[in-house]
Amino acid sequence: MEIASNGFIRSLEEFSLDNLIAYAASRNATDIFLKVASPPGMRILGKIVKTDFPVITPEDAVRLASTHMQDAQRKKFEQTREMNLSFTVPGVARIRQNVYQEKNNIATTCRLISLGVRTLDEIGVHSEAIKNLTAVPNGLVLVTGPTGAGKTTTLAGMIEHININKPVNIISIEDPIEYIYTDKEAQISQREVGIDTLSFEEALKQVLRQTPDVIVIGEMRDVHTLNVALQAAETGHLVFATIHTSSAAETLDRISNMYPPHERPLLWLRLSVCLKGVISQKLVTKADGSGRLAAQEILISTPTISKLLEEGKSEDLYTLMRQDGQEAYWGMQTMNQALERYVSDSIISQEEALNKSGNLSELKQMLRRIGGGNNIRAAA
Repeated sequence: MEIASNGFIRSLEEFSLDNLIAYAASRNATDIFLKVASPPGMRILGKIVKTDFPVITPEDAVRLASTHMQDAQRKKFEQTREMNLSFTVPGVARIRQNVYQEKNNIATTCRLISLGVRTLDEIGVHSEAIKNLTAVPNGLVLVTGPTGAGKTTTLAGMIEHININKPVNIISIEDPIEYIYTDKEAQISQREVGIDTLSFEEALKQVLRQTPDVIVIGEMRDVHTLNVALQAAETGHLVFATIHTSSAAETLDRISNMYPPHERPLLWLRLSVCLKGVISQKLVTKADGSGRLAAQEILISTPTISKLLEEGKSEDLYTLMRQDGQEAYWGMQTMNQALERYVSDSIISQEEALNKSGNLSELKQMLRRIGGGNNIRAAA
């Protein structure tokens, strides 16, 4: 697939990062990819598309990648060959940029983020279970999924829900800052690693002294970060964090594997007390091609789930989530149940559901119950 510039960028003199971002936004792209010896690439509806722009030279790559870098960031990049930063193109988008080195040349990826923070309803998250997680007074809530699954957007929608409804103090630690919040009922302080604080570790050391009611950790990276999150959740704070995992059970196993075996029983006990929920999501393309939305697996820490966590029986979580999804009492659901409902409502195709499923044989059986067995075999 190729998209044409239609004269929007006619020469390298006009080939600035900001007008490229404006062009990408006009095409509803979510990402821009720039590297030497290739024209700019974009991601639209989850797929990489080519453009007919000029091929990027090494000089172009340096100029484009460093457009919004501060002097300190340039110096750090020279030392580390890695840089994360964020900035705003007024009237267009908020940008999360990663700059890196590729075959001894500079390359960069830009993620386009909407200027305003959208509510949960505006991003298509209507689950009362997810909204209820924003109302709990304390505990740990995890939003998980692979890269590009919309975790940050869902988490921002949850924080905005709190912002609108609760007079609390929210401290967010991010690398880099993505969505920019405006204080409403809540007061929100956003700290960017490398600019407002030297590191996640240093920010987390100080966060409890800033009297937060809600703490947002951009990414759960290591045992130290998890320990601080658990400590804060245990001492009366509501903590949100993201982690790169593809299901609720995998999330808890990943957390468990961060610890040596002799420490895991205590970890599971702590999780049974303070974990409130896990939202694992994937982005799926709508059947009419009009865009993408999140399919979400939802784990809620019910008394039965808490008992399983205390015993460290993560292998039984899926069965309980599936049973609750059938009864729709606590609001839990598996990823397959979310996909099945989208197919049943004609929101996504059976082929798209099967492509996104982590338990293919189960989903095939579920889809046969709602009809179209021949189509399922063809899609598979």
